Amino acid sequence: MLHVVRHGRTEVNAAGKLLGRDDPELDQTGREQAEELANRLGEVDLVISSPLKRTMETASYISNTVKSDPRWLELDYGELEGRSIESIDKSIWENWRSDVNWAPDGGESLSDLGIRVAEACDEIAEISKNKEIVVVTHVSPIKATLAWVLGLDAGVSWKCHVSPGSSMSIKIGQYGPVLHNFNLVA
Repeated sequence: MLHVVRHGRTEVNAAGKLLGRDDPELDQTGREQAEELANRLGEVDLVISSPLKRTMETASYISNTVKSDPRWLELDYGELEGRSIESIDKSIWENWRSDVNWAPDGGESLSDLGIRVAEACDEIAEISKNKEIVVVTHVSPIKATLAWVLGLDAGVSWKCHVSPGSSMSIKIGQYGPVLHNFNLVA
């Protein structure tokens, strides 16, 4: 089984700001979420994580051995990094939501994110058939993974919510990936 999980909360997440490549640690609530997530997942065979502090810290609650993989990094928000969602101009949101190839200045498009995440998913799909694999990542890569499982385009990102400390489970079967749950929290 493949479990794709979101890191616990940070102060930046709690403040409603876009958090891509900046690198804060978990806050106390985030640490509690990471511990609960680890308890819910139980024993696993392999943990892969985005290399950022918030994901590596979350992963450390799940296993003492964590493999870092930059393909699981959060979307690069470019010039929008650290800005509150409310402060972003309506025209930017309209461009972003209507075109999966649009990217903020200096940032990354949802379609580019989807390509790198699909590559990572394809690589670990086979080994997750017989092992419990956990990937600790961020909101946008989780949504890109959902698109990979369901065969949808990157626009699905605008139609789902991913909570801090949540998990998604995917079974890789004879005919490909099957979603078992999404945004599971305690």
